[in-house]
Amino acid sequence: MKYVVSIGGREIEVEVDGDRVTAKGESHAATLSIIRGTPLRQLVVDGRQSELSMEPDGAGRWTVGLRGERWASEVLDERTRHIRSLTGDAGRHRGTPPLRAPMPGLVLRVSVEPGQRVVAGTGIVVLEAMKMENELRATVGAVVRAVKVNPGEPVEKGQILVEFDDTAT
Repeated sequence: MKYVVSIGGREIEVEVDGDRVTAKGESHAATLSIIRGTPLRQLVVDGRQSELSMEPDGAGRWTVGLRGERWASEVLDERTRHIRSLTGDAGRHRGTPPLRAPMPGLVLRVSVEPGQRVVAGTGIVVLEAMKMENELRATVGAVVRAVKVNPGEPVEKGQILVEFDDTAT
C-alpha cells in the first residue's frame, strides 16, 4: 500500500509491502510494533532498533517523538489522498497543532510569549517529570497564539500548553 507521510514540512511517498518499505527510492526491511502498556512503538529498520513515541492527534495526524525530538506528522493512504484531491480538501490548510504535554509533570519554564515567531527546534516549554527536565520544542515554524500554562503549574498528559498560528508565507 502507498502512503504520503508529511513530517517537518516535507512530504515523503512511502510504499509498504509486508516487511519491505520503500521511501525516497530506497527499499528497507522494516517493522513497527506496539510496546504493550505504553505509548511507545518499536521501529526496526534493516536490523537497527529505535523506540518512538506516537500520539494520535486524529484523522491520520500524529505527534512522533524520537530521542527527545518531537514532530507533527500526517499519514495518508493513497485512497484518502485521492478523495481529498477530488473534494478540494487536499490543499486546505489544517493549521499547526498545539503543543501538548507528552506526560504529566510540572512546568518549570515557558520560553515564548503570544505573538512570538518560532522556528522548528525552538525551545518552548520545560517540564519536570520523574525528576528530569524535558525541553519541548516547536516541530514547525509558527507564531505563538496563546500560552496556556505558567511556571509552577502541574499539567496532565495531553494538556494543551501552547497554541500556534501558522507562519505567514
